[in-house]
Amino acid sequence: MSQFWLYFELGLDHVLDWQAYDHVLFLIVLVASYGFSTWKRVLWLVTLFTLGHTLALFLSVYEIVRVDANYVEFLIPVTILATAIFDIATAGRKVKNNNFSILYFTTAFFGIIHGLGFSSYFKMIAAGSESKFWPLVEFALGIETAQIIVVLAVMIIGFLLQNILNVSKRDWIIVTASIVIGIILPILVESYLAL
Repeated sequence: MSQFWLYFELGLDHVLDWQAYDHVLFLIVLVASYGFSTWKRVLWLVTLFTLGHTLALFLSVYEIVRVDANYVEFLIPVTILATAIFDIATAGRKVKNNNFSILYFTTAFFGIIHGLGFSSYFKMIAAGSESKFWPLVEFALGIETAQIIVVLAVMIIGFLLQNILNVSKRDWIIVTASIVIGIILPILVESYLAL
């Protein structure tokens, strides 16, 4: 049971670590355009991201896939920027139901990219374990829990701003995505120069 909590807490820390805030930035722009009335869709998006993240860790830990870390470190801010731009482009518009399958696919794919970014560290941590499968599952549960915490915080802030301070949903989405873009652009440039 102590091993469960070890990997579960590692998953929590992976998302909630403020020094590695790229995960939080992605979650912010992923759910900024949603409210509590669409909680099922938000839960699907978060879970698909976790599944993609876990799949990447699984493929990396079992050495099925090997990727240059510099490319992954470049692609992570690209996924955040792409999601923020999508938010701005669709702010105030209703997304058609047929676009959700594309959104779900890209969210899972972005999860794979983010998972590959953490794979080297996870391999090092799990090196002493007899089985890698259960640590991956425990880690994924920690990630999912932490993501739900972040998503709830973003949705509560959005709800308060929109319903108490009368900020329009469109303005909330555009300002939130713009702030994330302002934070991620220097990271994107830095990771591009490291290629």
